[in-house]
Amino acid sequence: MLNKPWLHALLVFGVVCLLLTGCMKSEPSWTSFEGAANDKTFPVPKEANRTDRTSGNSKLDYVRYSMKGLKEDDQIPEAYLNKIKEWGWKEKTEEAEGSSHVFEKQSRVINLTIHNDYFTVTVLTKGKATVESVDTDL
Repeated sequence: MLNKPWLHALLVFGVVCLLLTGCMKSEPSWTSFEGAANDKTFPVPKEANRTDRTSGNSKLDYVRYSMKGLKEDDQIPEAYLNKIKEWGWKEKTEEAEGSSHVFEKQSRVINLTIHNDYFTVTVLTKGKATVESVDTDL
């Protein structure tokens, strides 16, 4: 192998190409969606990985999804926003704040908050009545 420097150079070049290919950032495709873990009627990209979810709180339910390439300072990608609207959700722009967006469908309200490399889907039930037990001994 010492007699063939071109073979050595080719081997080093191949290893460098493999390393660069594996380390490059891939952008989300925004082409394939499924229902969110906390509300199946709200779309999330299939590429997103669920990393965290609340439990035990009936009024607030959030799921965190990791997704490389998201930037907190950017807008929701248009393909994703279009898919959310296709699934019947309406954006309430007057309630948006920074990277947090509010969507409504029937009696459901979803907060979609974009962060760097992850996003959260928070479900709030709108107008959910609570029933209290009243003991009346008359």
